[in-house]
Amino acid sequence: MNDEDEEDGEAFRPPEIKETPGETARKTGLAFSAGITLFGSVVVMMALGYLADLFFGYSPKGLVGGIILGAIIGFIQFFRLTSQIIKK
Repeated sequence: MNDEDEEDGEAFRPPEIKETPGETARKTGLAFSAGITLFGSVVVMMALGYLADLFFGYSPKGLVGGIILGAIIGFIQFFRLTSQIIKK
């Protein structure tokens, strides 16, 4: 590697931005919130599906549907929250 290659590589490197402790805490809180939201939505919808099974006699269809719907809702919320972490 010669000196010209090193100089060209340095020109395209983005400047390092140091985060403040407040920004780090905000991102940590959002990441924690994203995980809790994903888990919570699956559990809540699974419970609703189980209750639908009990009341309407759907057998496993309500439980499975609740898990699938909870996972879809959870992933949508997860991606919304993680996009706020990545966004500058």
